[in-house]
Parts: sequence; structure tokens; C-alpha cells
Amino acid sequence: MYTPLDIENKKFAKQMMNGYSVEEVDNFLDELTLDYEKLYKESNENKSKIAELEESLVKYKNLEATLQNTLVMAQSTADEIKKVAQQQAEQIVRDAQGSAREQAKELDQQITLKTKELDELQKKFDVYKAKMESLLISQLELIKEVNKE
Repeated sequence: MYTPLDIENKKFAKQMMNGYSVEEVDNFLDELTLDYEKLYKESNENKSKIAELEESLVKYKNLEATLQNTLVMAQSTADEIKKVAQQQAEQIVRDAQGSAREQAKELDQQITLKTKELDELQKKFDVYKAKMESLLISQLELIKEVNKE
């Protein structure tokens, strides 16, 4: 690619007859040099901007990848926490059910024990009642005998 300096320094062979006007060619080359210089600078600036944008794009792509990885990791962690919480909840329920069963067994045992105690007391009461009845009957018999005498 030609540089603006190459265009400015370009010299043409001069012909004596029927050649181009040296002054017109020089003026045209001067104008062309100015326009080309602007375009050349713009091109270089654009190349620099493109390089900067490509660097930024690489940074943003890296940032995007990092964010995606972070998001995947966060989702994975959330799923794991949810799973652990579910397991803990199930364990709590199992423990509570086991505890309730044990308490129910203990209550059944206490009820059985109290029922036996009640039965024993009922039997003792029946025995006592029978003894009292027998005693009262014997006392009544004694009173009847005493009254006969």
C-alpha cells in the first residue's frame, strides 16, 4: 500500500511535446496526497480502534464465560443445598416418627401397667368387701345370739 509520502514524492518523466502539464499534475498529486493522507490516518485509527474493540471483546467473552461458570456453579450449589435440606427434612420426619412410636409404646406400657394395678386393686377391694361382709354377718349372728340369751 502506498503511503501519502510515496504519492507526494512520486515524480513523472517529463516529455517535451504533447505531455501533461507539470503544474496540473503536481496540483492533482498534492490534492490526492491530502485526501489519501486523511484516508490513511483514518484507516490507521480504525485499525487501532478495531484492535481495542477486539481486546474488549475478548475481555467480555472471558467475563461472560466466567459469569456462565459462576451461574452454573451457583445453580449446582443451590441444587445441592436443596438436596441436603430435603434429606435433613426427611431425617427429621423419620426421627419424629420414631420418637412418636417410642412414646406410644411407653404410653401403651403405662396403660397396661395401670390396668393391671386397677385390676389388682379391684380384686383387693372385692376381697376386702367379702371379708367385711363376712365380718358383718358374723357380728350380726353374735348380736342375734346375744339377744336370744
